[in-house]
Amino acid sequence: MKRKAAVLGAVFFIFLFGAEVVVCGSAMDAGGQMDPLRLKVTLEKVYVDGEVSQEHSDVSAASWEEFWARYKDWSAVDVGRESVVLRKHVEDISPLLKANGYFGLNDEGVLAIFNGKPPYSQIIQSFFQIDVKKLESRKQVELQKGIPIRTRDRYMEVLESFKPYSACDESRN
Repeated sequence: MKRKAAVLGAVFFIFLFGAEVVVCGSAMDAGGQMDPLRLKVTLEKVYVDGEVSQEHSDVSAASWEEFWARYKDWSAVDVGRESVVLRKHVEDISPLLKANGYFGLNDEGVLAIFNGKPPYSQIIQSFFQIDVKKLESRKQVELQKGIPIRTRDRYMEVLESFKPYSACDESRN
């Protein structure tokens, strides 16, 4: 009974003074209508190659239920009153790799991905030391020229094909 009286008192206060009441991130106007949620949303996509892209936008939703239904495939990283950060793992390589990624060797003989053709382009990611002495001359030439990465399958295939040449494998034998 006390709760009903409190709610009626709040509604009367709103009606009388035309104030806004904030309820879970939404505002209720004097007519009892809920204003839509207005949130700054950051969407983070984490790709197989470790690259993370972020997209920022302003989003409106009638309620939190509607908001979460819209982003049901995303995981919440941070939720505040006015902002939300959501993350999704994407089973693909990043757009950067698709556009300009090449496998190659850095100066120390480590298998790496370059943003452009190796060896003078920026290294995006390094993997493992290659025992260059074990490497067939054809594979050495491929790595010197750079092996383009355009698909997730090609990314995985190249990584797997060079694992047997890892300098770390010698310690296991």
